[in-house]
Amino acid sequence: MTFRLALVAVAAFSGAAAFAQAGAPLRTGVDATFAPHAMTRLDGGLQGFNIDLGEELARRLGRKITIEGTEFSGLVPGLNAKKYDFVLAPVTATPERAKAMLFTEGYLDTDYTFVIRKGAPVIRTLEDLKGKTVAVNKGSAYESWARDNAPKYGFKYDVYGNNADAVQAVQSGRADANLAGTTAAAWASRQNPAVQTTYTVKTGLVWALAFRLDDKAGRDAAGTALKCMKMDGTIGRIAQKWFGFVPAADATAMKPAIGQGIEGLAGYDPTPVKPACGKT
Repeated sequence: MTFRLALVAVAAFSGAAAFAQAGAPLRTGVDATFAPHAMTRLDGGLQGFNIDLGEELARRLGRKITIEGTEFSGLVPGLNAKKYDFVLAPVTATPERAKAMLFTEGYLDTDYTFVIRKGAPVIRTLEDLKGKTVAVNKGSAYESWARDNAPKYGFKYDVYGNNADAVQAVQSGRADANLAGTTAAAWASRQNPAVQTTYTVKTGLVWALAFRLDDKAGRDAAGTALKCMKMDGTIGRIAQKWFGFVPAADATAMKPAIGQGIEGLAGYDPTPVKPACGKT
């Protein structure tokens, strides 16, 4: 059974309701090479976990949605220029980013996994990266991780415009490993027999939808819809469709947060939210 967001959070009701009732389509963007979160179909449209997430979000808010495929590095500038209403692509919520963006609560846990050529020596510890070259997606959290950790572990890193090119660099031998989100890494290894996954970095981080700092109403409306999507199991079903597994009951995809945003980060509103999720 599917559910529809009938009312927004009691807190900030008026602003969020105005956002939900606005008639114009929501405008957003994704990195359309970041499978299985977003990728092109044969007919030129987009598909993937985040595409389904965005379309369901818009449906519950009573809005249409326009999703543009572009490079990840152009999404935040597009948000700040008001080209997009929010960023639908997976954005890792970090303290640094929370100073510049307003996050909803997380919708997926995000760990980092290395992808290597099939048959290459596996990476068992981060110390195994010494002397290697790691390929990462420009503007992503994986680029930030590589930049911060390259001196410590003695590896080099190359930056690519999209993650598909970073994986191709591994396959062609221009890089020893690609670092990406665990879901994307698993998808790459299933789709490409020339590569395989190896060591996973546990982060404790989550992916969340990103809004402009001045759009609390939009953030809260979307955040409340996410709560309903967790409560009725919708996000879990979308995850099973694209990742092949249902997240655990205590996973971010299944457990609504108490307030709006991410506890411990700038922009978090601890006011308890009691969403009214109605039947459709």
